[in-house]
Amino acid sequence: MSTASDFERMLRGAALRVTAPRVAVLAAVHNNPHSDTDSILALVRGSLGAVSHQAVYDVLRALTSAGLIRRIQPMGSVARYETRVGDNHHHLVCRSCGVIADVDCAVGDAPCLTASHDNGFVLDEAEVIYWGLCPDCSTAQITHS
Repeated sequence: MSTASDFERMLRGAALRVTAPRVAVLAAVHNNPHSDTDSILALVRGSLGAVSHQAVYDVLRALTSAGLIRRIQPMGSVARYETRVGDNHHHLVCRSCGVIADVDCAVGDAPCLTASHDNGFVLDEAEVIYWGLCPDCSTAQITHS
């Protein structure tokens, strides 16, 4: 479990000024991976009190730009945020309830970075989303069949 001082070190390491909203947002995203902006706003308000939507949006943008958090947006979903960055992991998304889970790259050293044709691009990241039903929803579907 990370502490406020861990988050402060992360901010300083990314050359970002340490502020209470930045620490609170980073903590909220770290402790609640794949949260959307409204959930993060509620968590930050729970720890700091009055904080505007715009302040949280600005902090999320700054943390994403600095590489401290990652923004993902599965098809049909609002943007979500996580602190697991830089490892080229992917996501599992439940088609029924929308829960999101992390999944490591399929095999070894990021094989998904080898595109069938790169069209001259220099590739450094791939985004893969696996869709299906989570264990709870698949069990519920079998029960109701």
